[in-house]
Amino acid sequence: MTTGPSRLLWLPPPGVVALTAIMMWLTEQQAPVWTRHFAGQQSISGLLLLVGLSLMGLAASALFRAGTTVLPFNPGKSRRLVTGGIFRYSRNPIYLGDILLLLAWAVWLGNGLGLLWLPLFVGYMNKVQIGAEERALAARFGADYLDYCRRVRRWL
Repeated sequence: MTTGPSRLLWLPPPGVVALTAIMMWLTEQQAPVWTRHFAGQQSISGLLLLVGLSLMGLAASALFRAGTTVLPFNPGKSRRLVTGGIFRYSRNPIYLGDILLLLAWAVWLGNGLGLLWLPLFVGYMNKVQIGAEERALAARFGADYLDYCRRVRRWL
């Protein structure tokens, strides 16, 4: 079992988020017929952004307090298994925050077709990024991590 990052992890998660956001913007530019603006659009987008950033902040804070890495590039360097705080509800609250940021962007753009990029983002993160992280954490923390995975869902 490999504990280092997968060879496919050439693009860090913030890069995947940025690429997805760019694709959503390009979709809006190329298919404006799918764009609709509505009352409260900016407020909903702002709320989603705030909730997403809050999740990410809570997760980063818990990781810093535990003295372990926040960077997902080499999950084998994790010093502690963090299962408290926001990690009691989601094994990947930062990535959940990323989804909310992308959803906020989709709402801001108002292009329904751009929402199609969200399942692609989730699929990529599940298969490539989270898969590599889970293998590394299972190798590092063994039964404790596997028990944590049985108790807490991957996303929510």
